[in-house]
Amino acid sequence: MCLIGKKLEDFTVPAYYKKEITEISLSQVLGHWSVFIFYPADFSFVCPTELEEMETLYDKFKAEGCEVYSVSEDTAYVHDAWAKSSEGIGKITYPMLSDRAGVLAKFFGVLCEKTGTAYRGTFIVDPEGIIQAYTINNMGIGRNGEEALRTLEAAQFVAEHGDQVCPAHWQKEDKTISPSENLIGKI
Repeated sequence: MCLIGKKLEDFTVPAYYKKEITEISLSQVLGHWSVFIFYPADFSFVCPTELEEMETLYDKFKAEGCEVYSVSEDTAYVHDAWAKSSEGIGKITYPMLSDRAGVLAKFFGVLCEKTGTAYRGTFIVDPEGIIQAYTINNMGIGRNGEEALRTLEAAQFVAEHGDQVCPAHWQKEDKTISPSENLIGKI
């Protein structure tokens, strides 16, 4: 089942954000671009490498008007304990959502029922709450935060310039393509 074009449903979940336990809801997600990065579990192996990489790129995401939300099935209290015990996780400044009931993981189609954890899903959501791009990896396959940023920038470009498309490996300074019958078979 394809999730492109699916609109976020109402939700409110606990979160660890700015060194406090708080809540994040749909109303806080709407109005700006968002990247949701699901991961299997706190205190694990690949997960901290991904979350720490996203922190190193966080200013670039923010510069694009995008908020990053990491999501796992752990409680916000476990996120807090992880941040206090791990130097790298302790530096994270984006919201770490707690999806204990699996509401978000089920909506995004990343909940592994057998383990009760989420697959590694990356979802780019526009300001209206509509999924524009996503990838889902198995538990042991880490992701590339730079590719998530590149895909966000391409999604934003296409949203702003609907008459143009972004070719493979497109970067912000690269040329785009204006689809036309004159290009058929010539690219």
